[in-house]
Amino acid sequence: MASSEESRSAAEIVAAAWSDVLSYGRDIIDPAVPRVAYQHPSLRELWPMVSHGVLYLSRCIRYPWSRDIGTAFRQGGGGYQVRRGPDQALLGVVDTLEEAYALIAASLPDGCGPAIDGTADDLRSCAGLDREA
Repeated sequence: MASSEESRSAAEIVAAAWSDVLSYGRDIIDPAVPRVAYQHPSLRELWPMVSHGVLYLSRCIRYPWSRDIGTAFRQGGGGYQVRRGPDQALLGVVDTLEEAYALIAASLPDGCGPAIDGTADDLRSCAGLDREA
């Protein structure tokens, strides 16, 4: 962990990550995606990351990240599929980005709170779970 991060709380680190993601241009992600996700207070507390133009959210700020938060994937014919990893369970198919992130917020795991300063392994050990977070 970098010394500048040692003195920052997980919430501060998450807020800084959101600031970065919200400033990304169309070359990285459709700017509407993080803006819509950020409107949900429960999603705003999670660690945001972008890969291949898709916004992913995690309950922890360190790798390996949790993979139990839904993700919105744009469909070629319009609308969005919302899937949750690692099993890629289909949570639903919706017409709008707003509906997709409302579904993600409504489908958060039990006890989901702000992202922790740790890894998915830390989430499992805190909860006494043996399954993948």
